[in-house]
Amino acid sequence: MVALAALGWVVLELDKRSGTVLSAPFRVVDGDSLRKGDRRLRLMGIDAPEIRQMCQRGGQPWRCGRDARTALRAFVRQPGTVCKTKGMDRYQRWLVECFVDRMSINAEMVRQGWAVDYSGYGREEAQARRARTGLWAGTFDTPQDWRRARRSDVAETTAVSWMDRARGVWAGLRQ
Repeated sequence: MVALAALGWVVLELDKRSGTVLSAPFRVVDGDSLRKGDRRLRLMGIDAPEIRQMCQRGGQPWRCGRDARTALRAFVRQPGTVCKTKGMDRYQRWLVECFVDRMSINAEMVRQGWAVDYSGYGREEAQARRARTGLWAGTFDTPQDWRRARRSDVAETTAVSWMDRARGVWAGLRQ
């Protein structure tokens, strides 16, 4: 009975927090993440390049992750910027949709090509592709693929270094 009451309280608290309106200033972390004090915010429905991610444009590498962060920074610095919470993700970040006046910053980041559709902004992504704007002006790995490749690299490096250490220990034991 106590557990059921506690669960009910948690659901009520989360429901109260969902729909909370946060106003500027925000600190821009990358192209789809903000901070407001100690709150970590993730723009819902979009996926922007990671801050260290590189893309190609005109056959040259360019810092698309930094450019995406710069674009988001320009939006959230406008007067009247607000973000509305929609819940939390598995990393305990608040999922938000942000607005300047009535314009959705989430949608505009995708429309201008600085983020890809993660859910709900397919029309905006199609517009960016057709216009060859932002990321679509060149070639890039989707942010999700880029992160997956980095995790594989780390796992492989860790496995190799572990194997090298094990070989060294084994060689020492045989002597």
